[in-house]
Amino acid sequence: MTPQELKNSILQLAIQGKLVEQRPEEGTGEELYKQIQAEKQRLIKAGTIKKEKPLPEITEDEKPFDIPESWMWVRLGDCTSYAQRKEKISPDSIVGSMWSLDLEDIEKDTGKIVNRCSADKRGIVGDKVHFFKGQVLYSKLRPYLKKILVAPENGICSSELVPFAAYGDIDARYLVTFLKAPYVDFIINSVTYGVKMPRVGTNTMVSLLVPLPPFAEQKRIVAKIEELLPYIDRYELAWSKLEDFNKRFPVDMQKSILQMAIQGKLVEQRPEEGTGEQLYQQIQAEKQRLIKAGTIKKDKPLPEITDDEKPFDVPDSWKWVRLNDVLDVRDGTHDTPKYVTEGIPLVTSKNLRDGQIDFSTAKLISLEDHKSISQRSKVDTGDILFAMIGSIGNPVLVSEEAEFSIKNMALFKAIRSSLYMPFVYWYLFIAQSNMKKQASGGVQSFVSLGFLREYLFPLPPLAEQKRIVARLEQILPLCERLK
Repeated sequence: MTPQELKNSILQLAIQGKLVEQRPEEGTGEELYKQIQAEKQRLIKAGTIKKEKPLPEITEDEKPFDIPESWMWVRLGDCTSYAQRKEKISPDSIVGSMWSLDLEDIEKDTGKIVNRCSADKRGIVGDKVHFFKGQVLYSKLRPYLKKILVAPENGICSSELVPFAAYGDIDARYLVTFLKAPYVDFIINSVTYGVKMPRVGTNTMVSLLVPLPPFAEQKRIVAKIEELLPYIDRYELAWSKLEDFNKRFPVDMQKSILQMAIQGKLVEQRPEEGTGEQLYQQIQAEKQRLIKAGTIKKDKPLPEITDDEKPFDVPDSWKWVRLNDVLDVRDGTHDTPKYVTEGIPLVTSKNLRDGQIDFSTAKLISLEDHKSISQRSKVDTGDILFAMIGSIGNPVLVSEEAEFSIKNMALFKAIRSSLYMPFVYWYLFIAQSNMKKQASGGVQSFVSLGFLREYLFPLPPLAEQKRIVARLEQILPLCERLK
């Protein structure tokens, strides 16, 4: 049950006479109603209020639920001044020190005053309505926001707030409880008019059926609700924390699993699968062969890895290397070719979405420009794309043959089949958050090709890389199902 559902349940129990017990010595709602009518007639004779047209008698079919025998169903217009003309005040008559209340000053649902402003600071335009301490203030504009309260003192407000008083012994706080109850909320919001700024009409309000308890019971109902409010607030705080935890849990779980994977804690190590050192030597031999063949260029030697650089411990059978030690790390063009209406897609960081390339949003370049870019950064199946500028990261493991060029993008190519590129993909996926923290630039952050080439990479044996990815493919879908 959400906090709002709990509040609604308590409010509904309150107006059904189920929140506190009934006490015969407190009288009945009918006796109170007669007193209210006598008071109303006295005010009419005194000229304080105007006589209104009689409201329809209440039929049995209208009554929405059962109430205690000591209570009575009445209409809001029969026991309050809701339909009476409101006392207006022109801007010329407004004193600067007057409290000026706007709808924006009232917190939705709770009715708490969140901002207090005097008329001279508000900048009054047009007529306002007087309200007085103890009156109920009801927002007829967007009533679903439940901006309802008892005025703590005199002030002025816009005509969208309706101030009204009860005749005789009706606790204004009980009326607020009634107006916030789910039964009333449903009725009012089913008959509002206006699409963008829905309002509730006066006829709807004065015709509302009010379950009227004796005055003393009204006070006990309000006291019980006020007693329960701190507990509801504590429940809401605990519920919000739990909801936040539940929202974060799948993502946090995914990060935790991936972190275990790249630290060698997701699957066991098997001596028969060799070591990262052995794999590293095989890759270096292949790299030298490709350099001699002119397939790749010889790079400057990378710095030795110190113990202080290593971000976490890895198994003894693994080896810390730099990305360019075991991969061919290139980048795409940094220039902006001329765009054409028909041609080859030019993929940038804006076209990377959730591990996929969105070609539908990519701009097109000519075949000649594409060939020129592809001379240094041809993308093949099994390569990994990684955004270097702006939205850094968003790695994509290219899974199908497609003709396209890349801009402001790193391209990770395997040097030999001894490196399992899906494992590299998951490492880059988890490492991208750290890379973003280390990125350079102000308005538009970036990471350099040199930064990526020198970035540390934990190298397990090939068979273990594959077992890690296989386990991730089993577990990660379960995290998605938790979202």
